[in-house]
Amino acid sequence: MKALHIATVVLALSTGMALAENPEVGGAPMFEDKTIVENAMTSADHTTLVAAVQAAGLVETLQGAGPFTVLAPTNEAFARLPAGTVENLLKPENKDQLVKILTCHVIGANAMAADIMGMVDKDGGMHKVTTVGGCEFTLMTKDGKVMIEDGQGNIATVTIADVKQSNGVIHVIDTVLLPAG
Repeated sequence: MKALHIATVVLALSTGMALAENPEVGGAPMFEDKTIVENAMTSADHTTLVAAVQAAGLVETLQGAGPFTVLAPTNEAFARLPAGTVENLLKPENKDQLVKILTCHVIGANAMAADIMGMVDKDGGMHKVTTVGGCEFTLMTKDGKVMIEDGQGNIATVTIADVKQSNGVIHVIDTVLLPAG
């Protein structure tokens, strides 16, 4: 009987551990012991974001200790920008603008979706947040999903939440966030 009880506990623990694993992103496993950059580089859905981070010279920063919450737009999100926008931003002469946009996707904290939802609820449905890039965005929730309104009124939805990293967390989003004006 004791062996059966121990086996049940082990099974329950292993099942719980399986449920707590990081989701795959862009067809690749995400590992909690790797940095935001190391994991993002393996995602097929984030090749544009990785290229932008490299062009902006932010690789070393995002491999730092953090903690960081990165709102990571997919390739599809970048593709929805007006034609030529990404190519233009990747030019060396536009590095400052690219850095601004990318750092507006970073919050200097380890904010899991439940934490964000709690802040939104506590603030009556909307919570203002200032990003590392100095952008002020509004966090909100709808139908159990976290949403972010940028400085131009665009709304991004978190499509994959709580991808744990060694130096923070990634939330995959469906829209590129832009600073005001």
